[in-house]
Amino acid sequence: MEHDINKKSSGLALVPFVIFVAIYLGAGLILQAQGVEMAFYQFPSVTAMFIALLAAFAITKGPLDQRFAIFARGASNIDVLTMLMIYLLAGAFSSVAASMGGRDATVNLGLSLVPVQFLAAGVFIISAFMGTATGTSMGTISAIVPIAVGVADKGGLSIPLMVGACVGGAMFGDNLSMISDTTIAATRSQGCEMRDKFRVNFFIALPAALITIAVLLVAGRPEVIPPMDDLSYSFIKVIPYLLVLLLALAGMNVFLVLTIGIFTAGIIGLATASLDLFGFAQAVWSGFTGMNEVFFLTLFCGGMSEMIAHNGGINWLIYKLRGMMRGNRSAQVGIAALVSLSDFATANNTVAIVVSGSMAKEISQEYKVDPRRTASLLDVFSCVFQGIIPYGAQLLSAAALSVANGCPMNPMDIIPNLWYCWILAVVGIASIFIPFADGPCKKDPWNWEYDVAESGAAAKKKLLEAEAKAERTR
Repeated sequence: MEHDINKKSSGLALVPFVIFVAIYLGAGLILQAQGVEMAFYQFPSVTAMFIALLAAFAITKGPLDQRFAIFARGASNIDVLTMLMIYLLAGAFSSVAASMGGRDATVNLGLSLVPVQFLAAGVFIISAFMGTATGTSMGTISAIVPIAVGVADKGGLSIPLMVGACVGGAMFGDNLSMISDTTIAATRSQGCEMRDKFRVNFFIALPAALITIAVLLVAGRPEVIPPMDDLSYSFIKVIPYLLVLLLALAGMNVFLVLTIGIFTAGIIGLATASLDLFGFAQAVWSGFTGMNEVFFLTLFCGGMSEMIAHNGGINWLIYKLRGMMRGNRSAQVGIAALVSLSDFATANNTVAIVVSGSMAKEISQEYKVDPRRTASLLDVFSCVFQGIIPYGAQLLSAAALSVANGCPMNPMDIIPNLWYCWILAVVGIASIFIPFADGPCKKDPWNWEYDVAESGAAAKKKLLEAEAKAERTR
């Protein structure tokens, strides 16, 4: 998503998001304190977002048609539409696979191969591997959450913990992958190589992942190992899940992966008489409609984020943080806060990096923060916040898929179990004050004169001299 951000700066522009958070979280917390069951479902999140959207329309100046055009630009953005299609296809795949018995078969297979006490850590590792290989947290969550929910339910484990392990692993991959949108946006905005950013980022993400695995081995261990009496399964019904995982790891487009998964599950269901043609059609439709809450919430949020950017909300965040920086370390803290608040306002980590990248580059040059370090901070903290905001696509999708698979849940249930995201935030902040991840930067320092790593300065100098010579001969 690209925002046409002008020089306008206004904290008032952020009021709609404040209204949404106040209504959604406030109502849920009050009702939960009163002992109401499923407190966060009592005031629908879509209704809260709709009220916030009306506030965004109210504070946006200009004719109503112009305001709607701004909203439509954000709501119809390619990133938003991509997420909406992933929601629908993921819902359909989950519904069809479950209807033909694939979920139960996959759960029984997993429980027969992996000790129950290691399942939470295993889900995190699988999600981390898939997310890194594919570069998409959404694709990872769509493929693994249905399996994780089923395994947790059958194994007597905490379902929010298992879903949190899956989301955490997906965010590990989103943050570290060489092919993720966040990595591409971070490195392009700072003018450094992806491999160099990976080396710096790796020394932040790996310790956080290892600590998370250790925590999950303890927190994910059930107090009593439940008996697993019947673990029978038909391997052919596991094939759709395996196929989706393998095709995603092979780098195939997530739309094609999920479509293949839907029809593979349908064909197997027809072949095994688990489904008939009408049952298959109904399962696809049920999967679509089961994602209606997350669909509308994402649509409204995309348009409202565009209105907030248009009204100067992002610029206000940027310039407020700009005045708090005094040196190299405070500049790094400012960069981390800048992209975190941008993600809070836009609910999209790639967008957060795009809108804050140019200002981060200016801060980097002024306070001599190595661009590889800046790119890593942008990616790390955008992924941290994207993983923990209750209205972000990742948690909304994980909660919706959990509900679709028979386990009522809302994003607030998952947040306390997002061990990786919380630990990554702590490790990321620690790396600013204890530069344990700066080895690659120290080994090949940044040449500020030519704005490249020292190893590439000579080549950059020759290129500039050749360009200057060519300009003189014209």
